[in-house]
Amino acid sequence: MEGKILGVLLYLGVIFYLGYKAWKRTKESTDYMLAGRAMNPFVLAMSYGATFISTSAIIGFGGAAGLFGTSLLWLTFLTIFVGIFVAMVFFGKRTRRMGLALNTHTFPELLGRRYKSKFIQQFAGVVIFVFIPVYASAVLIGICRMLEVAFPGISYEAWLLIVTVIVALYVVTGGLRAVMYTDAFQGSIMTIMMLILIVTTYYMLGGITDAHQALTDMAALMPEKMLKGGVTGWTTGPDIQSPLGLTIYTTVIYGVGIGVLAQPQLAIRFMTVPSDRELNRAVAIGGIFILFMTGVAFMVGALSNVVFFQKFGEIAISIAKGNLDKIIPTYIDSFMPGWFSGLFLVAMFAAAMSTMSSQYHVGGTSLSRDFLEQHVKIGNSGSSMKLNRLGVTIAIIATLAWAWLLPGGVIARATAFFFGLCAASFLPIYVLGLYWKGMTKIAAKISMVGGFVFSMFWLLFVHVKEADYIGLCQAVFGKTTLVADAAPMSWPWLLQYVDPNVVALPVSMALAVGVSLATRRMEQKHLDLCWEGLC
Repeated sequence: MEGKILGVLLYLGVIFYLGYKAWKRTKESTDYMLAGRAMNPFVLAMSYGATFISTSAIIGFGGAAGLFGTSLLWLTFLTIFVGIFVAMVFFGKRTRRMGLALNTHTFPELLGRRYKSKFIQQFAGVVIFVFIPVYASAVLIGICRMLEVAFPGISYEAWLLIVTVIVALYVVTGGLRAVMYTDAFQGSIMTIMMLILIVTTYYMLGGITDAHQALTDMAALMPEKMLKGGVTGWTTGPDIQSPLGLTIYTTVIYGVGIGVLAQPQLAIRFMTVPSDRELNRAVAIGGIFILFMTGVAFMVGALSNVVFFQKFGEIAISIAKGNLDKIIPTYIDSFMPGWFSGLFLVAMFAAAMSTMSSQYHVGGTSLSRDFLEQHVKIGNSGSSMKLNRLGVTIAIIATLAWAWLLPGGVIARATAFFFGLCAASFLPIYVLGLYWKGMTKIAAKISMVGGFVFSMFWLLFVHVKEADYIGLCQAVFGKTTLVADAAPMSWPWLLQYVDPNVVALPVSMALAVGVSLATRRMEQKHLDLCWEGLC
């Protein structure tokens, strides 16, 4: 116990030092929102990766792998190929150049100025501010569940308050510079711990071949509910035409793997570097980091079933008493050496703080810069920073409230929800705005609002996980989902397991292209300004 406490205290000492250093260098609103546009490739890559990968990936999705198996490794492939390579090479450079040409400081402001529309900026800002606390709360829940296991004398509710205050101290004062400095340090700790974790796990199971064979041989121990849902084993992919297969492939893999391209807290990092050279160099660093994070978490989550069964005669989900979010923390606490448990706790603390700090920052600046500043007269840069700090504080309080209210086992679902909502609302107008001069203002408005509305409709009335929990469809139509009465296992019935993003994103893209072709092109002078330096 003493080792864990000492490790956390040393870690916090470094964090507060970096936060203080960032605070001293944060003088203007550009420093607060864009880290002075002066980040180097290592800090960019580690901050981008540490923001993307948090306890929601390691604890939440790692726990999901303990139930669903290694099919989640497809998400690792997508996060590296789409989330790192495509994002930085095809989105990052154009985002940086257009952001500089239009002098933008936030993701909604980039969209708003690209289309000369205050409505787009304000709508995007409100969507991000309202819903990113749900995603941030999933990260907060993940680290607090792990701290609850590591320090049984302190309640989960107490940890919610403690962790929130710690992160708030340096995010509110130091802005994005503090976020990125601490992200780079936190990401380095995470990489080392995940490497030790996977090596130790394979060592306990006699090597890679023996470990995977043992997991394959345990297929008969898969819970009956999983077998009925379409999952046949931990090393075999589920049937795509099954409830669990659709959940895994459409929500977890597709929803998160594609949704990463429209994440505001990630897109803003493209505007923090001085040139394209930093983005090119960050690709390799970011790809290796993501491989260590998601690849290790998903593999260890699945293999934990073998270790738990060999030691205790039960599979992971049984040991965790049905709570996916407790599989990884329980595995670490039960089988890893005491010194590692302390260091891994620090790594997870780092994972949570790196992501939450970015979420708090982007949520708060979306409220202040993209909504409040459009209605409140700001006298100078100092007043703008004060308003931004107020927005960040409000975002932190909203996140804490959500973490208090959401049920257990919600981490992976809340993450996928926010990724999917951002993709349906923003991805078409973002990518077309970067690459197509024919994209029009009215098309951008209709696409963004249409994607958001369709995504929320599917979430509330069709997708069973959320529709059942929220209960609006039951209240309005008297049934769990609109397709609940269809013949079981028919395609209409299976639609309730299809993620909203699978339907809403194509609808949003079709609206963007179709309306653009039917409406007047934006003036050439503005397009020339947007495209300044892109070619």
